[in-house]
Amino acid sequence: MKYALRATVGAVAAAMLMPFLTSGAAAAPTPTGPDGGAAGAAWAATEDGPQQYPNIYIEWDVPITMSDGTVLKGNVYRPADASGRPIDTPTPTVVNLTPYTKLVSNLADHAQSIPGLSDALLGLLREIDMTGTPLSGVTDLTKAFGGGELRNFTVDRQLIKSGYSQVVVDVRGTGFSQGTWDMLRQREQQDTVEVIDWTARQAWSNGRIGMNGISYSGINQVQAAEKRPPALQAIFPVVPGSDLMNDVLAPGGGFGFNFIPLWLTAINGLKLVPDLASVLNGQFDTKWLADRARDPLTFMDVLLNVYTTARVEDLDPRAKELLTGSSRPRDGWLSDPSKIQVPTFVTGGWHDLFTYSESKIYNEIPLPAGKKQLLMGNTYHLNSGNEYAKPGLPPRLDVLQRAWFDKWLKDIDNGIDQYGPITLRQQGGGWITTDSFAAPTGGTGAQDATHRRMYLSANRSGTANSVYDGSLTAAANGDTARLTIAPGLTSLCSNDAAQGSAGVLSIIDGCAKDSRIEEMNGLTFTSDPVAEPTTVSGRIAVRLNTVQDAADGYWVVTVNDVAPDGQSTVLSSGQLMASLREIDEANSSKSANGDYTDPRPFTSLEHRQPTVPGEATTLDITMPATEAILQPGHRLRVDVYAGNFPKGLPILPMLLDTGLKPQHVQLDPNRPSFVNVPVRGNPGW
Repeated sequence: MKYALRATVGAVAAAMLMPFLTSGAAAAPTPTGPDGGAAGAAWAATEDGPQQYPNIYIEWDVPITMSDGTVLKGNVYRPADASGRPIDTPTPTVVNLTPYTKLVSNLADHAQSIPGLSDALLGLLREIDMTGTPLSGVTDLTKAFGGGELRNFTVDRQLIKSGYSQVVVDVRGTGFSQGTWDMLRQREQQDTVEVIDWTARQAWSNGRIGMNGISYSGINQVQAAEKRPPALQAIFPVVPGSDLMNDVLAPGGGFGFNFIPLWLTAINGLKLVPDLASVLNGQFDTKWLADRARDPLTFMDVLLNVYTTARVEDLDPRAKELLTGSSRPRDGWLSDPSKIQVPTFVTGGWHDLFTYSESKIYNEIPLPAGKKQLLMGNTYHLNSGNEYAKPGLPPRLDVLQRAWFDKWLKDIDNGIDQYGPITLRQQGGGWITTDSFAAPTGGTGAQDATHRRMYLSANRSGTANSVYDGSLTAAANGDTARLTIAPGLTSLCSNDAAQGSAGVLSIIDGCAKDSRIEEMNGLTFTSDPVAEPTTVSGRIAVRLNTVQDAADGYWVVTVNDVAPDGQSTVLSSGQLMASLREIDEANSSKSANGDYTDPRPFTSLEHRQPTVPGEATTLDITMPATEAILQPGHRLRVDVYAGNFPKGLPILPMLLDTGLKPQHVQLDPNRPSFVNVPVRGNPGW
């Protein structure tokens, strides 16, 4: 009842503010807090209220010819009058390029647009609440789907009715577009620039272009923006990445076995669905058919090759390209956000597939705060925006997207440029706004966290049911011990498994939100309880002094928040093949104490260094930045594992080099093992 009353009051306030937000007669209210205050209520009223035009006109499968002659197909959505005719006035246009076929986008759009039924369904999704049950993760998914995420993935009819056009295009080699799927590489990036240019030149476009979309379409936006096409003026990427090899394909060398096969299967399956309408009207594209016949299962043969070939030198040349840092495909997959000059609103999550890149994209864009924004939820890949539209919670994603485009494509002074600029969901706490987060060199302000070492100790903490229950100490210790861990399968029930499934497995709370099952086959190192609220804010790195019994080892580390009742919640995780330990110093960063905060491995066959069995090997393992708060009585924990199936599985040559043998953490005061963690507060350690 109190939320309904507040929402009503907010809507009334927003309605009163609307004339000022749209006419330019008065300055917009200044957003306050994560929910935006009165400004946030006005943005929601703008998105949810009556729009300028009553209908939408759709032009299906419009051919867009690329410079090499390949024809892409796009659906064009335009505002229409009461009779359904498209308006004559040119409008700003939002472009979305997708590999998941615009057919899927269209079906999802229409499912949201059935009069009466769709509103009821969205309302139901928003009301489902299984919080406090073992399936509370279901709530995260349903609230995301009801919270504007689907409008970001498909099309936003409210946006179009307000005076925007939208173009949804199948990337080459997918959907109904001709060609061979190029998977976010150079030719596809050139296509995107050409689609933007084509859109800007159409009579129904006023030449002001924005881009939107989720995941692949978010990555595509970042890549396009760094190319600086003249017509592109704003982007709104949801869960994008900028370093695809180290984000998801093979972070630290551990191939993304959980996600990549399912993803490749989905896109390759969808791209084989023919344009049945063209078959019926006698206009079937035979070039499309020839292209699909030539490359029916893009990269599936490469995936099969890396798990059936025993020696690196015998790998398929395409596989070697993907695993070589200086190759052309790898160059295409490594974006440079420092080249972006258009307003950019990045949305991500602490357990997303691309968590590492999301804050880095924000920090590297050379724009003033406000013109770039970052919103990070406690979410996975599929459930962005699952907390919204209540006091203290951010606006829905479609609401933020609408405000963003209204500001930068229509010049409406709605205050969105003063929101945030960084809006974060603290793990273990609530939503906050801040001016800086995870800057490469660390901050120097009073509110910035300070990196400090917490050392791994053999002293038993008495807090974990693990292979070895060690401690974390604030001061260096003289412990000498060899702690052994073997590969196992408890990682099937883990936060990493949930992350690698894009969040599907997050519905199982006992695995995604509690690591105690996985820890049964891990080494745990746990601190004393904190004396007062203690913030962990920024990038984390773990240094391990290791010994292998083989030519390679597969190491996985997590940093956890341990509650007084024993629940162990992952805050961030990282992994590294021991043979790929060489650090790319030019792309790494260190804290003021001289320790790594972001030790980026080359992840390249060129830099592979097999380990010597029995000899100590130092590993520096990077972890995505996070924002968390340890409440009084909670503890910090580092977990160490010798495997990460199904999220990660080394390619067969590397897997054979590990021999699946036990691995060892060698505690040695002369070569200490520690976590370099950014802390704010007085934990009492």
